[in-house]
Amino acid sequence: YLSLADLLSALSYFYGVLRDFQSSSWDCVLQGAVSTFANTSSFFWTMAVALYLYLSLVRGCPAGPALLWAFHAVSWGVPLAITVAAVALRKIGYDASKVSVGWCWVDLDAEDRLLWMLLAGKAWEILAYVTLPVLYILIRKHINRAHAALSEYRPLLPASSPRPRSGVADKKLILIPIIFIFLRVWSTVRFVLTLCDSPAVQNPLLVVLHGIGNTFQGGANCILFVLCTRVVREKLLSLLCCGHCDPLDWPRQGPQSSWQPPQPHRDKDRDKDVPGPGQTKPLLSST
Repeated sequence: YLSLADLLSALSYFYGVLRDFQSSSWDCVLQGAVSTFANTSSFFWTMAVALYLYLSLVRGCPAGPALLWAFHAVSWGVPLAITVAAVALRKIGYDASKVSVGWCWVDLDAEDRLLWMLLAGKAWEILAYVTLPVLYILIRKHINRAHAALSEYRPLLPASSPRPRSGVADKKLILIPIIFIFLRVWSTVRFVLTLCDSPAVQNPLLVVLHGIGNTFQGGANCILFVLCTRVVREKLLSLLCCGHCDPLDWPRQGPQSSWQPPQPHRDKDRDKDVPGPGQTKPLLSST
């Protein structure tokens, strides 16, 4: 659902950039409404994922259907209500790219534009800046405590027992809020500059970073959770191979060993002691 919201947001921005609006036309209002709904929904789903992990891992609360329905009600319902109200009150329109990069959003000619810019995205964006680091730090601390408790039992395990591969997961827990803030902070900077009526709001570097950050959230999640996740990456590769190769078996295939089972020593005196095919005894596994 987060990916769906990010995809809808990117498509609406793409249309807005292609059209290069110069006024509050009907398609400008439509594009601004779709981007407002999708962008705000993306913030809610991003925080919902973090809350889900926190409740499941730290609090140990089972994620039942009620929790998922609550996520749906908030992550779709609240953005939809805000968008419908903004369109009905004619708050969506042309913003001269001062708080966007070619697409339409809140009409800057509206008297209460600050209130609607906050409701239509900025308030939830700033809330995510605070909520995501706090939740992921709590999750990371909980996992570290679990690793510390597990390490007390490791001396009792055989030396050949595999160690848990937690490094990649731990790095992702750190990267999730960092990537989100890095991509989104440029739009917040331009929002503040617009409120201060600063000419720096049209700085080319800020405009480019704003355009990349607002449209690349879904791409960043794809890289982090798909391309950088071994199991998902191998499944995708197996689909591309059309069944001709099975990458899922690769990690389990070690190097070919040169060890051969010992051949039974045969001589005349012991041939009579060798059991026939119907009397073969099961071999014990070697250690």
